[in-house]
Amino acid sequence: MGQGTEPAAHDAEPCAKVDVGLTRVFGILGKRWSGLIVAVLTQRPAYFVELRRAIPKISERMLSDRLTELAEAGIVVREVDPGPPLRVSYRLTEAGEALGPALGELGSWAEKYLPGGAAECTEGAEACR
Repeated sequence: MGQGTEPAAHDAEPCAKVDVGLTRVFGILGKRWSGLIVAVLTQRPAYFVELRRAIPKISERMLSDRLTELAEAGIVVREVDPGPPLRVSYRLTEAGEALGPALGELGSWAEKYLPGGAAECTEGAEACR
């Protein structure tokens, strides 16, 4: 503490509880890779292999697990294309598309306030978005 300064008095009122909606959102998007998957899908629907390429360092199993979780949450839809060859694509639901502006704002906030902006990204253009 500085000279002659008293610590700020803590209000005796209990601290506000965390917003239930935010708790639910971060329960899904707070998991590693989930937000990035949604961000990639805001650009357009994508096949599994395209998602894998767009998100460096994610394993196939992790991508599959996260896509399943996002589908169960009603954010992503899994569609099987008639084959051959059998291909699976993913697209955002209306609820998933509604996340686009919020993710854009989070990206802008990160560029402004977090160290290591886009200039320091070395993973390729797709990873820096």
